[in-house]
Amino acid sequence: MCTQKPPHDYSQQLYDKYRESFEEYITSTVLPSLREKHDEYMLRELVKRWANHKVMVRWLSRFFHYLDRYFIARRSLPPLNEVGLTCFRELVYQEVNAKVRDAVISLIDQEREGEQIDRALLKNVLDIFVEIGMGQMDYYENDFEATLLKDTAAYYSRKAANWIVDDSCPDYMLKAEDCLKREKDRVSHYLHSSSEPKLLEKVQHELLSVWANRLLDKEHSGCHALLRDDKVEDLSRMFRLFSKIPRGLDPVSSIFKQHVTAEGTTLVKQAEDAASTKKAEKRDVVGMQEQVFVRKVIELHDKYLAYVNDCFQNHSLFHKALKEAFEVFCNKGVAGSSSAELLATFCDNILKKGGSEKLSDEAIEETLEKVVKLLAYISDKDMFAEFYRKKLARRLLFDKSANDDHERSILTKLKQQCGGQFTSKMEGMVTDLTLARENQTNFEEYLSNNPNANPGIDLTVTVLTTGFWPSYKSFDLNLPAEMIKCVEVFRDFYQTKTKHRKLTWIYSLGTCNLIGKFEPKTMELIVTTYQASALLLFNSSDRLSYSEIMTQLNLSDDDIVRLLHSLSCAKYKILNKEPSTKTISPTDHFEFNSNFTDKMRRIKIPLPPVDEKKKVIEDVDKDRRYAIDASIVRIMKSRKVLGHQQLVTECVEQLGRMFKPDFKAIKKRIEDLITRDYLERDKDNPNTFRYLA
Repeated sequence: MCTQKPPHDYSQQLYDKYRESFEEYITSTVLPSLREKHDEYMLRELVKRWANHKVMVRWLSRFFHYLDRYFIARRSLPPLNEVGLTCFRELVYQEVNAKVRDAVISLIDQEREGEQIDRALLKNVLDIFVEIGMGQMDYYENDFEATLLKDTAAYYSRKAANWIVDDSCPDYMLKAEDCLKREKDRVSHYLHSSSEPKLLEKVQHELLSVWANRLLDKEHSGCHALLRDDKVEDLSRMFRLFSKIPRGLDPVSSIFKQHVTAEGTTLVKQAEDAASTKKAEKRDVVGMQEQVFVRKVIELHDKYLAYVNDCFQNHSLFHKALKEAFEVFCNKGVAGSSSAELLATFCDNILKKGGSEKLSDEAIEETLEKVVKLLAYISDKDMFAEFYRKKLARRLLFDKSANDDHERSILTKLKQQCGGQFTSKMEGMVTDLTLARENQTNFEEYLSNNPNANPGIDLTVTVLTTGFWPSYKSFDLNLPAEMIKCVEVFRDFYQTKTKHRKLTWIYSLGTCNLIGKFEPKTMELIVTTYQASALLLFNSSDRLSYSEIMTQLNLSDDDIVRLLHSLSCAKYKILNKEPSTKTISPTDHFEFNSNFTDKMRRIKIPLPPVDEKKKVIEDVDKDRRYAIDASIVRIMKSRKVLGHQQLVTECVEQLGRMFKPDFKAIKKRIEDLITRDYLERDKDNPNTFRYLA
C-alpha cells in the first residue's frame, strides 16, 4: 500500500487512520471508565489504562514500522510512538490531571499523618506525569510538583506553629530531623529525584528558618541551656539542622561565643574574689589561686574545643567564636597580675623542682601544649616572654629546673606559635648554661694543672652572654678578701681562653656556703653572696653599726635593709640587733649571735627577692618603644609618603602578633622620630609624613 507511486500511495491515509484508531479507543473505552471512578480507584484505573495504552502503542507502531522508517522520515512528521502518546495526553491527561494531582497529594498527606498507603501505586501514577512529557519534566513540575510544594509548606507551617509552643528545643529538633528524614524517604520511594532539594528546602524553611530565633532563645531548653547543661547530642543535632539553612549557623555561633565568654568571665571573677579574701592571710595562697585559675581556663578551653571539633564538626565559624570569646577574658588580669604573668608563673610552677604541680612527663608535655595554645589569645605576648625569661633565668641559675627536655620542648612549641624571634633569647639562655657547665669543667682542670692558682675555696662560676639574659643590676660590692682572690683566679683563667671579652660580675645572683662556729654546735649556712659578705665582716669585729656595714659593703640603702632584715629579723637570727624591733633603721647596731642554734646541721637563709614585676613592665615598655620605632621606619622606608591614619593602621597590623600597641604610644613615637630626623611632616598637609633617607 505504501510502495506504489501516487495516486496509489496510501501512506498519509494510513498515518491518519493510525491516530484515529487511538482516539476512538480512548473516547469509547478509556475516558468513560475513568469518569465513573474516584480517588484511589481512579488512580488504579489510570495506571491500568496507561499500561494498556503503552502496549497498544508499541504493537501498532511495530505493525506500521514501514511508515516510521520512510514516510515519516521524509516528511519529518512526528513518529508513530509519539503520536500514540500525544493522543493519550490530549484526550485523557488534560481532562484528569487536576483530579489525579489532588488525589495523590491527599494520599501523601494521609501518609504524613501516619496512615499506610500504597506507595507503589503513587510511584506508577507519578511516572505517568514524567513519561507524558516524553523526555521533558514540564508536566511533572507544573501540573504536580508546584502544588505539592505549596501543600508541603502549608502542612509543615501548621505543624511547626503547634510544636514551637508545646515542645522544648531538643524535642522540636528531633521532630524536625525526623520530618526531613521522612521527606527524603518519600522522594526515594515515589517522587522524582529532582524534587528532593526543592522539597527539603521547603520543609527546612517552615520548620527551621521561620522559627530559628524563637527556637534558639527558648527559655529553659534553647541553645544557652543546651550549652549550660552540656547536651552534646542536642548541640550536634542543632548544628546538623541549622547548617542546612542559609546563614543558619550565625546565631548559633554567636550564642556559643556569649556562653564561653560568660563562663570565662565567671572564672576571672571567682579568682578575683578568692584572691582578695586570701590576700589578708598569706601571699603564697594567692599564688595557688592563680595556678587554679589557669588550670580552670585550660579545662574550659579543652571542653569547648572538643565541642567545636565534635558537635560543630570543626566549622570555621565556631573556631572564630571560640577564639574571640577567649580573647575577651584571657586579657583580663587577676588580682593585679596580668594574664601574661599568670601564664608565665604557671609554666614556672610546672617546670621547676618542687613546684606545686606533681605531674608525669606526658601530663607536663600536654599541659605545656595547652598553655601555648592559650597564649595565642593573649594580646601582650611580649609581656609573657619577658616574665617567662625572668622565671627561666631563676630556674636555670639556681638549678631549679626539673628537666631540660621540657624546657626545650616548650621553647619549640612557643617558636611554632610565635616565631623564632620570640624564643631566640630563651634558647640562648638554655644553651648558655650548657656552655657554662663545660666552662666550669675546664676551670677545674686549669686549677688542677696550676697549683699556684688556688682560690682557697671551692668556686663555681657561670658565664652568661649579656644579650640573652634579663638585665641585672651589678653593684661594686666590696668583696671580702677571700672572695677577691677567687675573682682574680677566674679572671686569669678566662683570659687564657679569650682576650676580648669583658667579665661583669653579678654578685646579686651568687650563693655561698659558710661554716658558722656557734657555741652550741658548728653549722653550715647557705646564703647569698651579699649575706656572706656581711657575715664575714663579723670575723674581724664583734659589733657593727648600720652605717659601718653600709660603708664597708658599698651597697644601696634598699639592699642593706633587705640583707640585714634576713639575717636579724627573719626566721634565723644569726645577728642580734639593738634595739630588738622587727624593722631595720639606720641607727641600729648589730652583733654576732654566738648562741644561735637550730635542729638542722645545714640551713638556708633566704634573702627576699626584689619584686621584679615593676621592672619587667618597664623593660617591656622600653622594648615596645623600640619595636614601634622600627615598625614605623620600616613602613615609611617602603612607602616614602603616608598619611597618619594609614601609618598607624599598618603599624598596629605589623605589631599585632606580639602586642596591641596603644595609639597614643604610636603618636608619641612618630613625634620622636620627627625630632630625630627620620620623618618629616608634609608642608601643605600636616597629617602626611615623608621618610627622610
